[in-house]
Amino acid sequence: MLRADQVLTDPVEMLAYECDAYTIHKGRPDVVVHPESTEQCAAVVRLCARMGVPFTPRGTGTGLSGGATPLCGGVVISIMRMNRVLSVSPADLRLRAQAGCINSTITRAAAPYGLHYAPDPSSQTACTVGGNVAENASGPHTLKYGVTANHVSGLTVALPDGSVVELGSDADEPCGYDLVGLCVGSEGTLGIVTEVTVRLTPNPRQVRTLLAVFGSVDDASRTVSRIIALGIVPCALEMMDSIIINALEDAFAMGFPRDAQALLLVELDGLGPGLDAETAAVRDLCSEHNARSVSAAASEEERARLWFARKQGVGVLGRVAPNKVTQDGLIPRSRLPEVLARIRAIAERHSVRLCNIFHAGDGNLHPCVIFDERDPDELRRVLAANEEILRLCVEVGGSITGEHGVGVEKRDAMPLMFSEADLAAMRRVKAAFDPAGLCNPGKIVPEPSAEAVPA
Repeated sequence: MLRADQVLTDPVEMLAYECDAYTIHKGRPDVVVHPESTEQCAAVVRLCARMGVPFTPRGTGTGLSGGATPLCGGVVISIMRMNRVLSVSPADLRLRAQAGCINSTITRAAAPYGLHYAPDPSSQTACTVGGNVAENASGPHTLKYGVTANHVSGLTVALPDGSVVELGSDADEPCGYDLVGLCVGSEGTLGIVTEVTVRLTPNPRQVRTLLAVFGSVDDASRTVSRIIALGIVPCALEMMDSIIINALEDAFAMGFPRDAQALLLVELDGLGPGLDAETAAVRDLCSEHNARSVSAAASEEERARLWFARKQGVGVLGRVAPNKVTQDGLIPRSRLPEVLARIRAIAERHSVRLCNIFHAGDGNLHPCVIFDERDPDELRRVLAANEEILRLCVEVGGSITGEHGVGVEKRDAMPLMFSEADLAAMRRVKAAFDPAGLCNPGKIVPEPSAEAVPA
């Protein structure tokens, strides 16, 4: 079934599979396997089902909510070696890839045809398309183009009993139940995605990329609200605060002013005169809200350098502290200035360090709490601050997650948004696919509360 080099049992080698990028919760797998095809993956799942062994799907481990953490031990099924682009159909705007294919590899495969894959998480040079499907990943350019769910038309899935099903098709308007939509964002709890058919997007004709420098976070956040309120929909609208700015300067000498309190990275695309008018309007709004400067990328190389900075912004925090938790609350854009101020107050109340780098245009916040997990008291305060931030996001009409998923990190926060009846319905969906409860157990839905009435 599998070669010896596809199986890991050495305890030291398996340490890398104890968690994903959310490091607070860890679990020790009993074995790690690396299938190279749908057939091999399904065979492993069938064996687990027959023996009653839990299994956890895993991509490259870039997830930020503990979705790939083997909470119950068992088998970690890594899709990293299932990494091939299988076909490209530019006429149909479709590409088929194995689930372990890296996100940026898909865009490179589509590039010769003037196409790209729109969802672009900051980890796109490392994360897998299967992981993107599991978490319904987003990214800077999904403000205009949509999240993973908007760009997936078909899936091959190894179900928890080891059978293989084909869901969806190449068609834009499939019939029947939307099982693709059900599986996208299910975090590997309903089966293991082994192949993905994605929609490709034509490259924009023209692009304008602006960098606005602000002396205060409040001014930058009010600018975001005004841009959207004016009816302008940038393809990306990102914010970084002073801690991120200085960490980037320390790492890469980007040339950003170290005394800036916030940067806005605004990208617009489209055609000629209309694009020029929108760019001018954005410049004016930034100036009206006290931007110290607004500059445009003068070349593709300069644009790429700005995006390099944005996508390295979380990673460089390793220079600032040993550990971080990147939060993922979603809020109405109109509440952005208020919520950022309240998050700062939460951090101060719990005496934790916090910085912000996030998708400001769609209200998807990423407060990064930086800390040292070797200090038990600091870890306790970090967890308390995180819980309060999630409560705040729900209070203002938002959600506990925008793109990172629930996993284990936010599992116990689900009752903030859902009633026990809602959660019971989710458990029934899970049970319909996975009656034995072996497929990525312990994720998304908490156990019933002691007071719950059985459904």
